[in-house]
Amino acid sequence: MNNELMAQRHVMTHHALGTCINLTIFGNEYFSLLKKSMDLIDHYEDQLTVNRNESEVMSVNHGAGKTPKMVSSTTFDLIELAVKYSRENFGFNALIGPLVKLWKIGFVGAHVPSDAEIKERLKLIDPYKVLLNRDARTVYLEEPGMELDLGGIAKGYIADRIRDLWIEAGVPAGIIDLGGNLLFVGRSPRRDDGQWIIGVQDPQLHRGENLATVREPACSAVTSGIYERFLIKNGRRYHHLLDPRTGYPLETDLSSVTVFTDQSVMGEIEAKRLFFNGEPITGWEARPGNRGAIFIHNDESMVNVGFE
Repeated sequence: MNNELMAQRHVMTHHALGTCINLTIFGNEYFSLLKKSMDLIDHYEDQLTVNRNESEVMSVNHGAGKTPKMVSSTTFDLIELAVKYSRENFGFNALIGPLVKLWKIGFVGAHVPSDAEIKERLKLIDPYKVLLNRDARTVYLEEPGMELDLGGIAKGYIADRIRDLWIEAGVPAGIIDLGGNLLFVGRSPRRDDGQWIIGVQDPQLHRGENLATVREPACSAVTSGIYERFLIKNGRRYHHLLDPRTGYPLETDLSSVTVFTDQSVMGEIEAKRLFFNGEPITGWEARPGNRGAIFIHNDESMVNVGFE
């Protein structure tokens, strides 16, 4: 254990991206980076949010069915990435907003819509109806009522950018916690081998109570789960992870999937890939950037991928 570095632990808390953010940095000379990092988070939120009437993403949504909208290179790159994986049709869909707003699971007015309503909304979540012009940096949603929502990957992207900032500054160790989306930087000062001990949430207990732990070098840990937001109607439980292929909550016996990856933005995508697949994908952990995953079923049985 590096006791000297442990004594130079600094934490800053901030509310942004619809969640509580905690940044932990080790090293007195890097303390000023915490405020700079929070400012960076606010900057990206201003560009990417759909929870306000005005942002770069909202300008694209306002132009749906009307006109292409030019955005910054950062926003364009993230939209392009989101559309690319949405078109793979494995469950991740950055156009799913109209369907989410129909069900409203986790929000006031949550209800079970009719089949007819769901079929109408499915027409508005087609990722092939997004026109991207890289030269002009414009994005056009072809149908009125279509909406882009980058909430499924924005936190991962932002976490990666904060890590880049810290690494460039020479930060020896740190933890970026964007509301449960975790990214570890450098060598852990708590262990001589520099590895981090990362908890995996118990879906049936309060946040922070773990069912398992993983020991890894610096990496990202992202979870997709159905245990925090749901609706109970006529004795049936409807969770918030809607399947864009059907319009209904995904039928699954999984509570959560936690993935460990090099890049946090890819962790967001890969967590949904595995969750919607429902079981491990042969060779997944051998793909570049993927470290491992832990599947937790509703009966709390676990399947480990890539770990002993």
